[in-house]
Amino acid sequence: MHTSGSGRPAAHSPRPAAPGGARVAGTPSPATPQAALPPARRVTLAQVARASDVSLKTASRVLGGEPHVASATRERVLAAARSLGYQRNTAASLLASGRRADYLGLITGDLTNPFYAALAQEIEESTRVHHLRLNLSSSGESPETEWELARSLSDQRCRALIVVSSMSDHAGYGELQRTGMPVVFVDRPARGVEADSVVLDNVRGGQLAAEHLLAQGHRDIAYIGDYDWLPTQRERFEGFARAMGRSGAGPWRDLVRTGAHDVPGAREAVQDLLSGARAPSAFVAGNNRSSLAVLQELVSRFPQPASRPAIVGFDDVEWAEVLGLTVIAHEAGEMGRRAVDLVLGRLGNPDRAPVSLVLPVRVIARGSGELAPPPTR
Repeated sequence: MHTSGSGRPAAHSPRPAAPGGARVAGTPSPATPQAALPPARRVTLAQVARASDVSLKTASRVLGGEPHVASATRERVLAAARSLGYQRNTAASLLASGRRADYLGLITGDLTNPFYAALAQEIEESTRVHHLRLNLSSSGESPETEWELARSLSDQRCRALIVVSSMSDHAGYGELQRTGMPVVFVDRPARGVEADSVVLDNVRGGQLAAEHLLAQGHRDIAYIGDYDWLPTQRERFEGFARAMGRSGAGPWRDLVRTGAHDVPGAREAVQDLLSGARAPSAFVAGNNRSSLAVLQELVSRFPQPASRPAIVGFDDVEWAEVLGLTVIAHEAGEMGRRAVDLVLGRLGNPDRAPVSLVLPVRVIARGSGELAPPPTR
């Protein structure tokens, strides 16, 4: 599995120094430098051909699994390959034959997010049913890393690519499509390229969250959102703003905080809002990371659940039911299954028109979003 260390959020921290000048475990001592290993030399096809006393073409046919080679010759070539430790260059072989590998590629943004972990699991299970494998990569929300990974998967003759993109313009993916590799966008729509996509109805989700809290009598409703450049964040906030604007709830934009991509950042935003002169009576958390941050802060400040501000979160993660969290949810696994279906459909019919699927969302009420505002509000 490929992963990236840096990206838009923050770079990896360097390995910390050990206290008292002690050496960090796993770090070689300066006094005892490790000897450098000589670079491994790859055994070539020509070496196998010479060792088995056949032509280069015959060795290539045997190692490529082609028929119509004498049994004795085949055994001699295979024995020489085993003896020399020959390993085929699979990408080069596939390129030469015009074939593609038996796996799909998945590039996601942040594998620490339970939503994307569940998405990857469903895609992996769906590909296995069709006798395919999954190559999973993480871009760390870095457009540069994402494109590097996408190009690498294309060079390896990946059968198709599914991507949660952090790029604002996907025109470059047209280059990969022209090589014969289908590209399907999930969670975030395709922009600047004609491609299949599967997304949630995020505008509707943001609207439902706000309307649910408004129906309980809340007017001072805060919104904790992700990076502003994310399509999911923009769409969810659009729906939230639509409901709040229609409600006549007053200066609601004063209670909006965005740019909170992780739990610490979101929790800091919650602390800022609760410490202000106009503390919110309810929260809409724009994703599951923000939901967790809001819950952490509310539990620490309000030991009695009935005294806490209300909250509606996004994504029905495993812990949501246990904690009684009201959420905007969709059918678990559907996005992954639909993405694989689109890949298979595109492989079967490369020239069909692009398909854009928008999956419905709904409110699951569990208690946190049904709390009424204090009587004084």
